[in-house]
Amino acid sequence: MIGRVQQALALFPVVVLTGARQTGKSTLVRTDPALRERRYITLDTAINRELAAADPRTLLTGQNGEALTIDEVQRTPDLLLTIKELVDANRTNGRFLLTGSANLLLLHHVSESLAGRARYLTLWPMTRREQLGQARCGVWSEVFAQPCPQWPALFAQQDAPAEPWRNLALRGGYPLPALLNTPTADADREEIFSGYTQTYLERDLRNLAAIDSLVDFRRLMRALCLRLGGVLNQADLARDTGIPRTTVGRYLSLLETSYQLVRIEPYAVNRNKRLVKSPKLYWSDTGLALHLTGSREPGGAHLENIVCNDLLVWRELDPARPDILFWRTSSGEEVDFVIERQGRLLGVEVKASTSPGYNDSKGLRVWLNEYRDEALGGLLLHGGEETFWIAERVLAVPWWKVI
Repeated sequence: MIGRVQQALALFPVVVLTGARQTGKSTLVRTDPALRERRYITLDTAINRELAAADPRTLLTGQNGEALTIDEVQRTPDLLLTIKELVDANRTNGRFLLTGSANLLLLHHVSESLAGRARYLTLWPMTRREQLGQARCGVWSEVFAQPCPQWPALFAQQDAPAEPWRNLALRGGYPLPALLNTPTADADREEIFSGYTQTYLERDLRNLAAIDSLVDFRRLMRALCLRLGGVLNQADLARDTGIPRTTVGRYLSLLETSYQLVRIEPYAVNRNKRLVKSPKLYWSDTGLALHLTGSREPGGAHLENIVCNDLLVWRELDPARPDILFWRTSSGEEVDFVIERQGRLLGVEVKASTSPGYNDSKGLRVWLNEYRDEALGGLLLHGGEETFWIAERVLAVPWWKVI
């Protein structure tokens, strides 16, 4: 990500780095050698927030127009108007680097989007390969660069080691719990997730919007984490949680704004089949999702969520900005992920089984028949160790060889 931030600073006067709390935004901007020479201000401190409200130009101008990093900018979103005015008066690339634990583009009370002046980047939780020290996500770009028949050779070259995917699901991708390596790591992670939830509920959310009932909000989060990979049905959520449907909708938007909830939209090109139009839901971190449900037994939906998280990081890093979608018909055929990149499509199905069979490829086979000309092929990611062609243009490959 640091390379993307540096590239954006060279091209835009404002760069906005957002993401969930504790993904490492502040650490990145304060410790990277290329960024730590900038003047740094955090709006976590009351005195800076007061100055931002009373005299924003003094706070932002500094000395001789020096480059400025502002941390937790969502705490004082009105500051964006002054930033816009300063940029319009002196459009110097790299002038402002802003970080925030909320998506400024989705905040209802932010009237200034900095359109045409800012590049927005998202720092998602760590991928598996980042946790292994490889500083990257999965091999999605390499898959798109290779014709389908060459995929087995591509995956044979991967050096990321195998591991039980349930371990990865439990530790998640937030740096502190993910990188714990102590005899009491499991218990320590639960303490970290508990503290994270409390801080998120009592601090971040109340800074973003009014919450009618924290009890209801916790109940909704738990219900959502029990529905990972499912199609959103607000009426069902309202009925099962006992929360009014309008409140459910507002809370869902709030969870998405604060980078907890991830919506994956359906692939919209309608051919011969009637397609589902509602989004699927995932959580930004599987470790936190499991904590919220009180479970230590990850299921297949958590492996699917792990793949989703890796795809989100790749989308952020790939200059082509691929679309991460899914495909499902009203009659039940489905593909977990459809990736659209520069007019080409890749279908990805995720199965936790260690020995997937031909029937597991049904959704991919139906989808490939519908989009034969545009599709590169399909990948069936599974929990086993063998790579093999499971159907025409559908390669079954262990999940750990891809992400």
